[in-house]
Amino acid sequence: MTSTVDSARSTSDVADTLGAVIDEVIRPQAPSVDREGVFPRSGVDALAAAGLLGLASSTEVGGGGHGMRTVAEVVERLAAECGSTAMVVLMHYAATAVIEAHGPREVRAAIATGGHLTTLAFSEYGSRSHFWSPTGTATVTDDGSVRLDARKSWVTSAGEATSYVWSSLPLSGDAGPMTLWLVPADSAGLTVTGSFDGLGLRGNGSRPMTADGLRVPSTAMMAADGAGLDTALGAVLPWFLVLNAAFCLGLADSAVAEAGRHLTATTLTHTGAALRDAPVTRRDLARLMIRTDALRAFLGDTLTALETGRDDAMLRVLQVKALAGETVAEVTDGAMQLCGGSAFRKELGLERRFRDSRAARVMAPTSDALYDFVGRVATGLPLLDEANR
Repeated sequence: MTSTVDSARSTSDVADTLGAVIDEVIRPQAPSVDREGVFPRSGVDALAAAGLLGLASSTEVGGGGHGMRTVAEVVERLAAECGSTAMVVLMHYAATAVIEAHGPREVRAAIATGGHLTTLAFSEYGSRSHFWSPTGTATVTDDGSVRLDARKSWVTSAGEATSYVWSSLPLSGDAGPMTLWLVPADSAGLTVTGSFDGLGLRGNGSRPMTADGLRVPSTAMMAADGAGLDTALGAVLPWFLVLNAAFCLGLADSAVAEAGRHLTATTLTHTGAALRDAPVTRRDLARLMIRTDALRAFLGDTLTALETGRDDAMLRVLQVKALAGETVAEVTDGAMQLCGGSAFRKELGLERRFRDSRAARVMAPTSDALYDFVGRVATGLPLLDEANR
């Protein structure tokens, strides 16, 4: 969790820098990234060169030292333009949270200066979206190194990242449910084992990866053996869930804005009336705006809860992604309906946002899992059963 409150001036500088990268690189490349399903390398490199990938890194190692609020605003603005780029950056920031807490200084410094893209490698074929239950193994070898074997089902930026925050079963069977490792991309035995041709987020490089006899030094362990779940829940989950909500907000807000532009600019030749002149149309647009603004307010309150250490901070974190996933699905669907046949063409960009928005509800932890978590917290139960810890 974060207790950092970002300064107004530095946040303004970040906003200006981000705006320039969006105008020059991100927005122009977004249609082709989606159409061709290619990793947005030029956009990611531009963000790195502008110092934006090091925003969440400590100033001690040359980073921006920003808190979650500024980072969420960056993800929101990126999602409004290119969902694939936003997801790559989102996963980078989530993995950075672990590395900042437990990673080596040289990697932290590389991330801070934009020379290192990282990501999470949690989901596995054996446990699917139950990221808290890894099936991949870690074994101490004769020379003291650690052998990792696993089949990861979805890894954003697979084959593109510089490192992977990797989950496994612990070295010791009684140590705990999960251990985290920092795995360099050039590790022998690490391979990308499939392609990605998805409905949405087509350029985020979310592909399966396999570790087959991959060796890392024992010092690659982040936190203690078996403490990976506590690290994931305490360091990763708040960043991942809040940034997912910001991602959804960016998609929803841009869909509403595009729908509003279309309804204002489009007229019926035989009557001379604009589409906005119909009261029912205005009502439906207003509903989408209100849903989006409600998500913005809830996200803002969640960030405030984290920044001030409020007692309900973790509950808000669990709630915000569930709310965001449902909101963005409803809002993008409503925008498609409002704009009719025009929305099905590529020009408006609405169908791309509609497709990108479908991912939020099924990304682990899924909306269904989050509803269960929220219900557990509300009724005094632990987040996970002991069998899952």
